[in-house]
Formats: sequence, structure tokens, C-alpha cells
Amino acid sequence: MDAEFSRRKLLERDHLRALYERSDLRGWLQTASHFGAIGLTGYILWQTWGTWLAVPVFMIHGILINFLYAAQHELSHGTVFKTKWLNEWLGRLIGFAMIFPRDFDKIQHFAHHQYTQNWEKDGELVREPYTLWSYLLLLFGPSYWYTRVRRVLRFAAGIVTEPYVFKSQHDLVIREARITLAGYVLVAVISAYLQSWAPVILWLAPMMAMKFVHQLQNTIEHLGLSHDDNTLVNTRSTDTNPVMRWLCWQMQYHTAHHTFPSVPFWKLKELNDEIESRLGHEVNRMGYIEFQIEVIRKLWGGKSEADYPMNEVWITRRNGTVDRVVYD
Repeated sequence: MDAEFSRRKLLERDHLRALYERSDLRGWLQTASHFGAIGLTGYILWQTWGTWLAVPVFMIHGILINFLYAAQHELSHGTVFKTKWLNEWLGRLIGFAMIFPRDFDKIQHFAHHQYTQNWEKDGELVREPYTLWSYLLLLFGPSYWYTRVRRVLRFAAGIVTEPYVFKSQHDLVIREARITLAGYVLVAVISAYLQSWAPVILWLAPMMAMKFVHQLQNTIEHLGLSHDDNTLVNTRSTDTNPVMRWLCWQMQYHTAHHTFPSVPFWKLKELNDEIESRLGHEVNRMGYIEFQIEVIRKLWGGKSEADYPMNEVWITRRNGTVDRVVYD
């Protein structure tokens, strides 16, 4: 199915303006429920530590912590709260916890939105093409955490090499990294003084061990899609359940988010439905497991991303069709 749409014509202006409206109440409901769940699992984990019951609680707790990045992402867009300073400072708190300082994350992510799937400019795509080995290292976390920790240390040392970080922004990310690193040192000193393993048990260990669950969402959003400058063909939404959508702050409606990134997370389903209604068909979408199976199948046998054309979809549903929609 071929069709041409202008992004401006996908939605009526008044309707789009209504979708852009923020709400402190809706922001606090999502924030409180997510942090409340983390507080509950953290309490249970601490009480059951050293027993077999701690194992599943540890896993759930780690998953909840990792998906706080969905909150950080939305806070960087300024769409969680109507009160602007809440978006910034809660984002800074979460960025500290995720070893992903907010100012740098915001710079990188905005480059990702502006140059989605552009290998040289997309802040989240400036890397070597995946091989099966490098992909699995990212999926399960080792290379992800190595990159995060190394970047904070490198920035703190005054070394910024990312091409999407302008020179005028270097002082900002360097200062942020130094403050962040000082914060980690402070946590370590206090923990040593109190002879407490709480930060490891309740934060670092579960977060790092369970990263692979969050990576199911991170990897599905763009990998294996066209590198055309068109959010309707270079971005993928995810088929999943209401619990996962709550956990990911509705980011599974990722095509809708990339098409209109200023629409708050809690209105993305409505936005997605509107877009699909105007298009007359669904946007690109897959489920988590079927996507991972296809990626591994396509990279098996020594292949890499470089073996597939950049302007075509090479990860899609088996025997599925791909709609190509172009807008101005």
C-alpha cells in the first residue's frame, strides 16, 4: 500500500493542540505508581534477602528500576508534568540513578529525534554495525553498562568525542559528569562508613542484572527498519500487554511518539489510533520475542547489519507485509 501524507495533515491543528496539553495530575499518577512499586519491591527484597524468595523479588525490582529510563525519556521531552521544573529535576534524579546524566541524555536523544536512523548524526546510532556477538552483549547488558560507566568517567576527565555534542555543550556535560561522579563517590563513602550494602542490593545489582528486559524495548524501536527520513517507516511500535505499557510509560506506541514527540505519554494510544485511522493501516509493529528471534536469525552465521540495505526493512514479521508511507 503506497500513500503520501504530510505530517502536518495527519491531524487537525486543533486536535493536535489538545493532544499537546500536559497534566501534573496524570504525571504524578504515573510517577507515584512507578516509584511506589519500586519502594514496595525494595522493601520486600530487603526483608527477604538471603532467602530463595529474594530471587524473584530481585528480578522484579531490577526490571522496575531499569524502566525508570522511560520516565527519564519523557521528562527530557518535558511532557510528564505541566510544571516545567518538575520535569527537569526529577529527570536529573533518575538520570543519576540510571548512570545516564540528564543533560547528556537529552542532547543525545534530541539528536536521535532530529536525525532518526541517520548513521552519522543520530545520537543513539553512532556505533559500529551489529554482529550477533556485539548485539547479544548489548542485549544482555555488559557492553551497555561498560559504555555508560566509561562515558561518565571520560566526560569527568574532560574528554568529549561524541559528534552530536556541540562544542558549546562540552562544558555542560563535563560539569554534569563531575557532579554525578562526585555523587557516586559520596554514596560509596557513606555506605562504607555505615558498613551497608544497601546501594548494591537495592540499586546497582538488580539494575545491572536485569537490564536485558529493558533492552527488549530499546532494541525493537528502530533496528532493522529503513533509514529513510520518515518516522512512519524508520520507527517500530510494539505489540504487548497493559502491564508492559504502564511499565514503559506507553513508549510502545513509538511511531506515534516519533511522529509527534511533544504529545504526552498518556495520550499516545489516542495519537496512535488517529494516525492509523488516517493512514488506513497499522504502523510497523512487532512483539518482543518475535523481534528478537528475527534479529538473531538475520545475524546468524557471521552476518552483520552491514550485510543488509539501509533503505529497506530487514526485520519484520515472518511472511508479513510492510506498508511504505511517505510524507513531506
